[in-house]
Amino acid sequence: MKLDATASQPPSGDTATVPFNANWNLDKGRTWTYQGSLAMTKASGDWRVHWQPEDVHPKLSAQQSLALTVVQPDPAPVLDRDGAPLLAPTPVIGIAVDRKQTPDLNAVATALAAALNKFDNSITAQSIIDGATKTPDGQAYSVVNLRDSDYQSVKAQIHELPGVTFATQSQLLAQNKSLGPQFLSTLRTAVNAQVAGAAGWHVVTKDAAGTTVADLAGKDPQPATSLTTTIGTGIQAAAQNAIAGVQQPAAIVAMQPSTGEILAVAQNAPADAQGLIALTGQFPPGSTFKIVTGVSALEAGKVTLDGPLPCPGKTTIDGRVIPNENEFDLGTVPLRTAFAQSCNTTFSQIAAGSLTSQQLADTAKQMGIGADFTVPGVVTVTGSVPVPTSTVERAEDGFGQGKDQVSPFGMALVASTVVKGSIPTPTLIRGTETKVNTPAQQPVPGPVLDSMRQMMRAVVTDGTAKAIRDIPDVAGKTGTAEFGDGKNSHGWFVGYRGDLAFAVLLVGAGTSSPAVVVGGNFLRAVK
Repeated sequence: MKLDATASQPPSGDTATVPFNANWNLDKGRTWTYQGSLAMTKASGDWRVHWQPEDVHPKLSAQQSLALTVVQPDPAPVLDRDGAPLLAPTPVIGIAVDRKQTPDLNAVATALAAALNKFDNSITAQSIIDGATKTPDGQAYSVVNLRDSDYQSVKAQIHELPGVTFATQSQLLAQNKSLGPQFLSTLRTAVNAQVAGAAGWHVVTKDAAGTTVADLAGKDPQPATSLTTTIGTGIQAAAQNAIAGVQQPAAIVAMQPSTGEILAVAQNAPADAQGLIALTGQFPPGSTFKIVTGVSALEAGKVTLDGPLPCPGKTTIDGRVIPNENEFDLGTVPLRTAFAQSCNTTFSQIAAGSLTSQQLADTAKQMGIGADFTVPGVVTVTGSVPVPTSTVERAEDGFGQGKDQVSPFGMALVASTVVKGSIPTPTLIRGTETKVNTPAQQPVPGPVLDSMRQMMRAVVTDGTAKAIRDIPDVAGKTGTAEFGDGKNSHGWFVGYRGDLAFAVLLVGAGTSSPAVVVGGNFLRAVK
């Protein structure tokens, strides 16, 4: 606070009045100015302020105090690509405990936990006691925010508990709680600052009971404008429904290859428990990586679409025995057939005998694996393919084992690259710019990708994904990816239909067959 005295009135005996201009710096660009006056008295030859509340501000009275209140605006909604709300300001009831007003904290905490644990299983009597105990005096410990419908269902159990307070506020919440809760929660955290608007503030006087008496100055909050995402609610719902009944952790990512727009990020509850694995999880890609190996060999001129290649039941490369699934043996077949039937032996031999370690790693980058993006709204990790250090490593990498690691997002990007012809730059929030943090890659030649598209179509019409060949125009690649001690496998299905690319991952599913079924259910539901 800064006081600048102005011309004072002539003193009257031992009293005088000194006008002033007050200037308060309230931080964050908030300034409060007003005019007042000080009552002065003369004692022992010295003039002193005879302090009264009105000396601080003309409207401040006895037993009152000044307070700064910050008024948060309602956040702006977050919309899907068609303008429907994904996240919208929703009234919630904040439930808090003031331990100083709670005669028996243990009893209150036990009662609260019994009522609230069904909404958040981390809420226990002990967590409430610990939180309330650590909260500074004069402040209440925030236990949870509930939607009004949830609050009403437990109101009778908790409303009269001593020391428990209830405050209505607005919070950005999903309009459909089942529409990707982990993803929408992450999105809400990321965009909160962007949709929060500018907070308002008011300087008020309060009486001894803490009740506001007068509003002295301030500024109303300024709401932000809504954000529009690239998510399609229908596509998101189709993906979410497709994995809802899967017992293992499951995820689907869908993208629009022509634009790079992220259309859906779906996970089931077991996947949610592991974090946002759809965008950042790292898993061996299994035979879906044969897309990369095939492109690399075609680009190097080592193979052709219909050129004959051996597909034995198993092969040995520098002492490493590599089998096909159940050691199926196709003899000599065209490349497209080896790809459609997912011959591990064929692709390990291609990687070991026809490609250099650098070629395989470079092609992975050309297809988007290892690309690093700063995507406003989310964190993404595509994956990594280290340069193999031995022939065996290169052979293992060739069919998606070895040290290859990818996310569902990364494989959706690979499928998008096959469709578009170059790596699309992913986006999530319209009007924002994604930063590409890795060097630009030389696009794969068009004829090479034409061959890969034919091979991926054959997977669905005649190969390992023929269970969904009734769905028109789908192309893809299945993958069974061993992990750990090799006794368990993830199931993958990666592909596209028109301008929709997708990746399905079922963690620990054993084979790719369930992933194909899930992918089919997803595609049938997308209009």
